[in-house]
Amino acid sequence: MYRWEITRAALAQRVFAIVRSETYDEASATADTLLSAGITSLEISLTTPFALEAVTTLARELGDDAIIGAGTVLDAASARMAVDAGARFLVSPHLDAEVIRTGHRYGIPVFAGVASPTEMVRGLELGADALKLFPAAGHSPGWLRDVRAALPQAPLVPTGGVTVENAPEWIAAGAVAVGMGAALSAGDRDTVTKRAAALLPLLADAAPPSMTPGLGSLDLYEA
Repeated sequence: MYRWEITRAALAQRVFAIVRSETYDEASATADTLLSAGITSLEISLTTPFALEAVTTLARELGDDAIIGAGTVLDAASARMAVDAGARFLVSPHLDAEVIRTGHRYGIPVFAGVASPTEMVRGLELGADALKLFPAAGHSPGWLRDVRAALPQAPLVPTGGVTVENAPEWIAAGAVAVGMGAALSAGDRDTVTKRAAALLPLLADAAPPSMTPGLGSLDLYEA
């Protein structure tokens, strides 16, 4: 798959799950629950013990049935290790040119962290495949809508503080997707399954009927 194909697949549901756990076993169980609930894209945070082993196992077992990425990728060395482990996309909490270059060198998309319009423009200049607005809790969907009025080409993915209740509001404001952690994965398998089943159609329905074509829309990733 090319970078644009991976990006399109990773953001297709307009949400990707974030798995950040205290142990490898807990991370594996959380990932299994999310995937069983119908979530097709998730990142394993590198703050999780043996995170790269989890990425390798999931990527090998799932193949193209799900898109497994690595999160909290802070530098080029971590990016290269994540790629070697089988990560299909990389997510950073900050904007780092070397992480983007490393991912792109091996055909892997990078969702770089940004917190301001200045960083968004810099991320676009560096070629980030999507821009992770982090932490989203410090902003609001209305703020994002105002920013996109000036930067409609910015493919923003609010992460950090996104809830089941406000996720559709972020999509309606112009986000291409949202990143969700415990707000999506907390609870037993039945609870997570019901939550995902309720959320996914809400996100699909919340998307503006005619988003500006280009980087700010999933239209960018149409074949």
